[in-house]
Amino acid sequence: MPHLGLPGNPVSSMVTFEQFARPAILKMMGKKNLAKPTIKAVSESRLENKGGNRVFARAVVTEREGRYYARLTGPQGSGILTSMAQANGLMVIPEDKPSLDVGQEVTVQMLDWSPD
Repeated sequence: MPHLGLPGNPVSSMVTFEQFARPAILKMMGKKNLAKPTIKAVSESRLENKGGNRVFARAVVTEREGRYYARLTGPQGSGILTSMAQANGLMVIPEDKPSLDVGQEVTVQMLDWSPD
């Protein structure tokens, strides 16, 4: 029987679930579409990647005049549940990118979104 281990911090656990556990469960269910939808958005927040890891920053995505905009939900600590509760997307900052500036395009993995 498969087992899925998740980190102890609440937000780390939620993000890890979205990246690894949900796709694994869907695959075991025989589903073909395993990934959450992603969009391109304009960042309204500055974010530093100090650790050189891929960062999944909790964000609120809105649409204005045909473009998507993403802003951080606030402090991004792994124990801050409000940052995840307010988010509808995860801004993905690649491991080789040291920072994301306001106005830059960013990939956002949508958590609760339908293109309709």
